[in-house]
Amino acid sequence: MSKINILIVEDEFMIAEDIAMRLTDFGYNVVGHADSASKAIGILESHPVDLVLVDINIAGETDGIELASIINDKFNLPFIFLTSLASKSIVDRALKTNPSAFLLKPFNDRQVQVSIELALRNFENREPATGVNEPAINEKYSNANLIAMRDSLFLKKDSHFERIRFSEIHYLEAESNYTTLVTDSGRFMYSCVLKNFEERLPKDVFLRVHRSFLVNMNMITGFEGKYLHLGQSRIPVSRKRREEMLGFFDVI
Repeated sequence: MSKINILIVEDEFMIAEDIAMRLTDFGYNVVGHADSASKAIGILESHPVDLVLVDINIAGETDGIELASIINDKFNLPFIFLTSLASKSIVDRALKTNPSAFLLKPFNDRQVQVSIELALRNFENREPATGVNEPAINEKYSNANLIAMRDSLFLKKDSHFERIRFSEIHYLEAESNYTTLVTDSGRFMYSCVLKNFEERLPKDVFLRVHRSFLVNMNMITGFEGKYLHLGQSRIPVSRKRREEMLGFFDVI
């Protein structure tokens, strides 16, 4: 598992430092701090970034809203607008870029944490924020513990999310209301039913071969009878799923 990478675009140094310290304390990785759109684009082009915090008013000819449009068009990443109280015209203009959340200054730890959860969840569901009325503190968004974006799952750990790439997952095993992910780096158990994972993983890669097992078909090293081999692991294949599993091999 790896940390989520966050870029801060803020031209007030003390505010940027405060945000960076909060994010680090929460368990996120701050990949950089940019005080202008040009510097932000440079970091986005040279570093892996999962989420961007963008101040609406930044130094330079390109403001945060214009930068947000570039992020949409070129990088397809979720972003959160940082803003003080702004005029209706600015807010309306910002909303047209479909931000995943707004974070209203001044903010506290809880608002930062939940705004990130909201942004990741909104981006997964492609539901833009609808206004600057502190939606980030709405408690209903704090229950998200499993989010899928692009090539990864983002899994809740304590007060933050961590990333696990689809390609790192060998298989998932269900046990009651818990699911264990077996990955390149070990086993991780989550209080989440297997079906929730199945709905978020690519169906052309992951196949439910048993009521208790969801397998990354790219990790299969062999099969015999009613068992698949994934390295040293033997995964049972139910009679109901066997034909579907064999059809998958025809495809690949």
